[in-house]
Amino acid sequence: MNWMWLVPICASIAIGSVLNTWIRARHGYPLEDNEGNSVHRTDPDAGRKIDLLVCENEKLTGRIGRLEERIAVLERIATDPAARTAREIDALL
Repeated sequence: MNWMWLVPICASIAIGSVLNTWIRARHGYPLEDNEGNSVHRTDPDAGRKIDLLVCENEKLTGRIGRLEERIAVLERIATDPAARTAREIDALL
C-alpha cells in the first residue's frame, strides 16, 4: 500500500512536463531536448519572409535617401537670404 502514492506523483510529473512543453511551444519559447539543448523550430516560409523583408528594406532605404535630399533643399531655402532665393527662382523661369 505504501507504493500507491508513487503513481499519482509520476503521473503529475508526466502531465506537467507535457503541459509545460505545449505552453512553451504555443508562446514561441525555444524548446529543449532531453539533454537540455535548445531545439529550434524551422519555418517553411522563412526564406520567403526574409526576401520580402529585404525588398521592403531596400524600398525604405531609397525613400529615406530621397527625403534627406528634400530636407537638405528645404534647409537651404530656409537659411538663404530672400533676395538670393528670388534670383534663383527667376533664373529657373
